[in-house]
Amino acid sequence: MKVIITRPQEDAAPLSFKLKARGHQPIILPLLNIVVRSGVEIPQRDYQAICLTSANAVRVLARISALKDIPVLAVGPQSMQVAIDKGFLHVTAQGGDVIGLHNYILNNLKPEFGPLLYLSGAETSGDLEGKLQQSDFVVDRVITYDAQPSSLAGHQSEIISANAVVLYSPRSAKLWVKEITALNLEEKAAHIKHVCLSANVAACLPQSWPIATAQIPQESALLSLLD
Repeated sequence: MKVIITRPQEDAAPLSFKLKARGHQPIILPLLNIVVRSGVEIPQRDYQAICLTSANAVRVLARISALKDIPVLAVGPQSMQVAIDKGFLHVTAQGGDVIGLHNYILNNLKPEFGPLLYLSGAETSGDLEGKLQQSDFVVDRVITYDAQPSSLAGHQSEIISANAVVLYSPRSAKLWVKEITALNLEEKAAHIKHVCLSANVAACLPQSWPIATAQIPQESALLSLLD
């Protein structure tokens, strides 16, 4: 099966390897380019935990020495592994998505134990900061990168040849619809299997298109839909 990967280049390579191992032919067509913000400063505070909803948020950090001993709560296995690779010493994956991570924090952390550091991109799929602040947590959100849209113009032939596309975020799903419309490929898209990480992602697509949604917001569950 020919499967389009819409993830940023940094995330597309390991996903491509996993798809090949399952016997699929990956087509890497990033919808977003990761642009690192310069001069990012981390406030010097006694954080009780670091929250990660994106692997790229920690991947682009130049230094983590002052943060490595702080517990890291990653939204999923991929962001967890990147944090471990960067040198963080106490990393766990919790929740699977923003809602799940938020619920985990409410059930396991307390506002009086100290502030939270939230590392993220400029755009996120959920308002983790706002939700936590509503529960009296002090949250320092530090934006470490921007994810800029990338055009699929010139890639019509790859799209036409594909059997499926994997979509990991509502923003990527919206950009996919925008690009498909701009390229006048709606008829083709109506025959491509749209494999979505969550119901929030699937909701951003025309419901007349073929859609398969992972039962839990984890990559393993998503990939199983292609088997």
